[in-house]
Amino acid sequence: MNQQVIHPMVKLQRQVRSLLDSKVLKPNDSIWKIALLYGDDWSFWKQELLAYDFTMQDPVSELLAVESWDEDEQ
Repeated sequence: MNQQVIHPMVKLQRQVRSLLDSKVLKPNDSIWKIALLYGDDWSFWKQELLAYDFTMQDPVSELLAVESWDEDEQ
């Protein structure tokens, strides 16, 4: 079987895009607002975001603008 594993950050992007589509978040909201929605899982996502040089003050739109999460391309 040739199944492709989805990068965790792609999953986060999809969830955040869904939150935007449902108007829970706005594109110019700070990433830290996601913390309010993720509760206990937030510490994992925060570390992932920091590893990709995001700050918690960056707008959500910057997270959604990333096209590839490959570590080799950083």
